[in-house]
Amino acid sequence: MNNNETNEQIPAGLNPSVCDPAERAETEKAFGRLYDIVKTLRAPGGCPWDREQTPETMRTDLVEEAFEAVDAINEKQPAHVCEEMGDVFLNASMIAYMYEQNGDFTLAKSLNEVSDKIIRRHPHVWPESEGKQNALEGGAKTADQVLTQWDAIKRGVEGRAGKSVLDEVSKGLPPLMQAYKLGKKAAKKGFDWNEGDLKGLWEKIDEEKAELIEACQKFPKKDSNGKAAPEVEEEFGDVLFCLVNLARHLGVDPVIAMERANAKFRHRFGYVEAKMAESGKEFVRGQWGEFEDNLWKEAKNLEHHS
Repeated sequence: MNNNETNEQIPAGLNPSVCDPAERAETEKAFGRLYDIVKTLRAPGGCPWDREQTPETMRTDLVEEAFEAVDAINEKQPAHVCEEMGDVFLNASMIAYMYEQNGDFTLAKSLNEVSDKIIRRHPHVWPESEGKQNALEGGAKTADQVLTQWDAIKRGVEGRAGKSVLDEVSKGLPPLMQAYKLGKKAAKKGFDWNEGDLKGLWEKIDEEKAELIEACQKFPKKDSNGKAAPEVEEEFGDVLFCLVNLARHLGVDPVIAMERANAKFRHRFGYVEAKMAESGKEFVRGQWGEFEDNLWKEAKNLEHHS
């Protein structure tokens, strides 16, 4: 096959130096196979469990699979990432096909719309795209300029100008991630602490912490289910929101930071559990003693030397 024949198989506007028709065909075949499997599972005579599912029953699965993929990425295990990404594709395809069955939209429409959106929001790559009317003069040459242009296209050609900037943050996001994005969006409107001077933010954290302590003292009792008073819950949320904004200013992703802390706790507590079992000892509620504390320190030291 000569270069002209190869280029003819590549859709207009795509880079022929990186778009390999053979790789494209292989990917199309693999995705088509998954699509056919999903259709077979949902068809009469298919899987009873899959046929009973709805987008509502599967939304939690989609979130869980996405987080498992993130976990695999954090562990730097490509083979595990490969498996978990496959699960994400499966769940996303299954849910999209359910809407296709209901006549709402097709999976192909969903894929084409996201492709159109990406092209539209990258006029610095596709100069003749629909987003060119909101393109930065001189082109977007830095990552920050790309993001500025991206938002301009959303407000302009996509007609989102009348909405609050916070409407761009999905309410379906996990709360920690949602708080991070809300702070980021508000900062673009100038509602933020001074960059590089965190004194005001630290003072705000101290203020919210004092209000939480006051609420705990004022409403010390939990209800019959062990739940705190609404006032305590509200003040605790304010402290968390401030800490998320601190993370943003420090350049820390709070979700990743929390995942790392969770993994660290799992390792240390698991180490203590294993050593306790080896010693024939059992945990007693409210009696974490010197023996357990020393094991915890051992686990901590092992992390620093691994």
